Amino acid sequence: MKRILVTGAGGQIGSELVVKLREIYGDANVIASDIRVVEGEVANGPFEIVDVTDEQRIYQVAKDYQVDTVMHLAALLSATAEKIPKKAWDINMGGLMNTLEVARELNLQFFTPSSIGAFGPSTPKDNTPQDTLQRPTTMYGVNKVSGELLCDYYYERFGVDTRGVRFPGLISYVAPPGGGTTDYAVEIYYEAIKQQKYTSYIAEGTYMDMMYMPDALEAIIQLMEADPTKLIHRNAFNIAAISAEPMDFAKAIQKHIPQFELTFEVDPVRQKIADSWPNSIDSSAAEEEWGFQAKYDIDRMTKEMLEKIAEKLK
Repeated sequence: MKRILVTGAGGQIGSELVVKLREIYGDANVIASDIRVVEGEVANGPFEIVDVTDEQRIYQVAKDYQVDTVMHLAALLSATAEKIPKKAWDINMGGLMNTLEVARELNLQFFTPSSIGAFGPSTPKDNTPQDTLQRPTTMYGVNKVSGELLCDYYYERFGVDTRGVRFPGLISYVAPPGGGTTDYAVEIYYEAIKQQKYTSYIAEGTYMDMMYMPDALEAIIQLMEADPTKLIHRNAFNIAAISAEPMDFAKAIQKHIPQFELTFEVDPVRQKIADSWPNSIDSSAAEEEWGFQAKYDIDRMTKEMLEKIAEKLK
């Protein structure tokens, strides 16, 4: 990677990934794009308005900046996609197809994330294998499985250097939650600082895989820089860091804020989505093929999240 276009740069991943990429590759070599103007550090460098449903616009920006890599992050997330499924299909799949076409036409390296949402209720829930049954019951999950297959197709059929990971729920203090089922694991830290209490919309005992954003960013860059001859799976690598339920977060927070209280008021829609996802996943393929290794556990992440949010809210 030398010159990179990032779609969806104003989202949860993009807003931090752009900053990280610019630190490594230089400000001028990372072109951020989104459907609307964004603020903050993302704006401190090349930025273009790009609607990913407009293939010609993606092509023009990629060509004008002479990029060699595109990181396609623009998407509607799980809970939002359930509310507007047709729009989710149009954006998530239409945008992916358009961006893959541009990668094919301009011979670009390509990254897009999949998700644990690509699994479903019939998938093994514990230590979910890299290669397993995928029959999701959400529009977001259907989009992600379709996207995995589409990326495989563009590699096999056209030789596009496609790569991707299946992200667990991502936790960050930088960008606000964006409509995901695992957003409670971000909200809980903000409410711990502001009110010393939180009401979870996910039921007690509901385990899901989570990851702290620094580990997620490192995984993207490490995969994209990996030797292609060692990549057997290429797309949709399982990566995992923390398997946790709401009370695990509460107990970790209570080590720093003893008076913190957690209560529950379950949202049936998001709970149904959560129940269809794995409790934990097996990331051995990523470890073996390109050396993935998460650095943060729940206690180290919690300490940093509370410190950073306290600073942010001053």
